[in-house]
Amino acid sequence: MINKDQLRSKVIAALREAYDPEIPVNVYDLGLVYGIDVDDEGNVEIKMTLTAVGCPMAGLIIYRIEEEVRSRVPEAKSVKVKLVWEPMWSPERVTPEGREALRKLYGYDVVSEWIKRYKGE
Repeated sequence: MINKDQLRSKVIAALREAYDPEIPVNVYDLGLVYGIDVDDEGNVEIKMTLTAVGCPMAGLIIYRIEEEVRSRVPEAKSVKVKLVWEPMWSPERVTPEGREALRKLYGYDVVSEWIKRYKGE
């Protein structure tokens, strides 16, 4: 019997090893992953988005994520990434770990600055 919670946790760990080629923060902590579904047989579907519609690297990013999960979670029977655009991604989706990584990289809280600039908060 598949332990769905354990499998899901392993998928999250693998996603934390997959990166958008233009942003040195993993796709999970960037907030690009909208859902992880594991069925009774161990098939995994990852619903995710990208930072921008029309990203020329979309195919490569999806391929890398599927391969990262397959290689790190061999008990997953199949792995499929489904690209979604609703809701649209914004920096507010970045996890606290992602914010810290961005802060170390750029020297300030990128998310807070984005919120101030574009949301007036």
